[in-house]
Amino acid sequence: MTSKNINKYTGLLSKALLIALLGAMILSSCVPMKRIRYLQDEKGAKTEKSDFKNKDTIVYRIHPGDNLYIKIASLDEKSNYFENSTNYNNYYTESAIYLNSYTVNDSGMVEFPLIGIVNVDNLTITEIRDKIQLKVNEYVKNTVVVVKLANFRISMFGEFHLPGKYVVYQDKINIFEAIAMAGDMTDFAKKNHVLLIRQTETGSKTYRINLNDKSIMESDLYFLMPNDLIYVEPVKGKQFAFTEFPYLLIFTAITTTLLMIDYFAK
Repeated sequence: MTSKNINKYTGLLSKALLIALLGAMILSSCVPMKRIRYLQDEKGAKTEKSDFKNKDTIVYRIHPGDNLYIKIASLDEKSNYFENSTNYNNYYTESAIYLNSYTVNDSGMVEFPLIGIVNVDNLTITEIRDKIQLKVNEYVKNTVVVVKLANFRISMFGEFHLPGKYVVYQDKINIFEAIAMAGDMTDFAKKNHVLLIRQTETGSKTYRINLNDKSIMESDLYFLMPNDLIYVEPVKGKQFAFTEFPYLLIFTAITTTLLMIDYFAK
């Protein structure tokens, strides 16, 4: 074999190995679009459904350890007797809201100024508001009672761009709003097998959610509850792309092969 032929063979081999390496890298790190898209139609569906009835019938009931923000609004000066004696400059920070809230004790009670101890265990926010309103009306007329849950938090971890614990300043939040708070999921998120961990009276309960399927919007799990934890695991392709694929070994083999061909060509 002449030197010209060897050089030609070396060039072709180099290009082939380079193309093979690039192809392997692309294939190993590629995630199918089907796994990336949210809210797809069910498999085999012939028509696209566009109307969904959200199930938000599940109402959170207060448990011991919860914190309630309670405010009595009235033009009557007597309403000041119901105010929390502690004041903070920045009233709307998370710490201030917590410190100005009322903690439900182990017996399910809260102690409110003037009206005393109120049993709120296993009641909804609306039921607690109405209960306190009746007691306040015995002392002051024309008042408005405001009750909010001060510890509505959710935790998002795993394949999120911004994982962490988030405070929700509204009565309810659906799972896609929560995902948006966490900066959306990464392309390697396993969206069809999301783990939801929910606290119940008897302990923690786990659920699996398929966010690729539009029917999630009709699920009881569409709206989140306080203290929910959402974990999104990565697809297997991510581990293969970043840890298992032997890039260094292939690169070393290509370099060694090219050096040997160059050596024998001389």
